[in-house]
Amino acid sequence: METEKVRLLIIGSGPAGYTAAIYASRANLQPVLYAGLQPGGQLTTTTEVENFPGYPQGVDGNQLMEDLRQQAERFGADLRQGVATQADLSQRPFKITIDGSKIIETEALIIATGAAAKYLGLEDEKKYAGMGVSACATCDGFFYRKKVVAVVGGGDTACEEATYLAGLAAKVYLIVRKPFLRASKIMQERVMNHPKIEVLFEHNAEGLFGDNGVEGVHLVQRLGEPDERHYDLPIDGFFLAIGHKPSSDIFKDYVETDAAGYIVTEGNSPRTNVPGVFAAGDVADPHYRQAITAAGSGCKAAIEAERFLLNG
Repeated sequence: METEKVRLLIIGSGPAGYTAAIYASRANLQPVLYAGLQPGGQLTTTTEVENFPGYPQGVDGNQLMEDLRQQAERFGADLRQGVATQADLSQRPFKITIDGSKIIETEALIIATGAAAKYLGLEDEKKYAGMGVSACATCDGFFYRKKVVAVVGGGDTACEEATYLAGLAAKVYLIVRKPFLRASKIMQERVMNHPKIEVLFEHNAEGLFGDNGVEGVHLVQRLGEPDERHYDLPIDGFFLAIGHKPSSDIFKDYVETDAAGYIVTEGNSPRTNVPGVFAAGDVADPHYRQAITAAGSGCKAAIEAERFLLNG
């Protein structure tokens, strides 16, 4: 198998990966970046991004990622297509297998592989992607001011998203599969007592409908019970809040992760438990998951990698 030696390898091409590449290139670390399964990351699945600083009129998600990519390229980052399929972080140089066919040996590694929102698996979720279906209330809630939305989920994230959306929307339905909420007591109270939030217990979404975007959701109450009831609920937006899956599987034998698979870093730094391995962006962030926080952590990871390589 072909082997190549590099100083710094960055895996992932979202805001964290590209920002790390910009900083590392300017520090003359000659970084090599592999874009991964979804070049540009999750932002390429959204339409308008209005909350990234520097774009007063908003910017298309694909355009924002293309701008970051070009900026990294301008400073000399070696940007490549390819997916990391295996990792050996037991000793330096670290060995990362790309597409099962090439090994990159690197003195330092930045993991910026991101996280993917979990979906229900409905065909309509793909059909209406960017047209009423979202997995990020903070990103897209603004577009639903004074409108009616539904949030799917029963945990803390779902309750937080519903509460956030209730500050913007006219009405929020919380669709909960079980007859209870899994969220913490304080979040449950906040949702149950909010005048704009209506909780629909023992409900499942079966599909969505609408001509030019989401206009409603097909619901079934008490699925599988003799008294199950099917009905349509008019809504303008459908928000998924059933969790995220961080793309950390190939690193789990070496770096510490939490129960959900997010890479654990030291304090407010991108350092992992393996010296020379840094994690940036959503793969290490169960809390914020925003483009701007990912970019900031990519900056920190590159600065830490530079210090590590200087002292190594």
